[in-house]
Amino acid sequence: MNVSLPDTMRDYIEQQVKAGGYGSISEYIRDLIRQDQKRKTKEHLETLLLEGLDSGTLTLMSDRDWTEIRQTVRDKLDRQEHE
Repeated sequence: MNVSLPDTMRDYIEQQVKAGGYGSISEYIRDLIRQDQKRKTKEHLETLLLEGLDSGTLTLMSDRDWTEIRQTVRDKLDRQEHE
């Protein structure tokens, strides 16, 4: 993959490589991409959480509710393993 950059951007990247202890420009770019992926994943999760909070009325969960949910999941996983 080739990317064309103006000289000012290339100079900036080279400075970041030296200052950040990266072994190469490619290593720096990969790190930027990983950071961007994490940021977008976090934004998506926050959006889902907000949608969940806005989705309806609050329902308090009892210990029995959680036990039933766990058992339902275990049962589903057991069925999948035996298929």
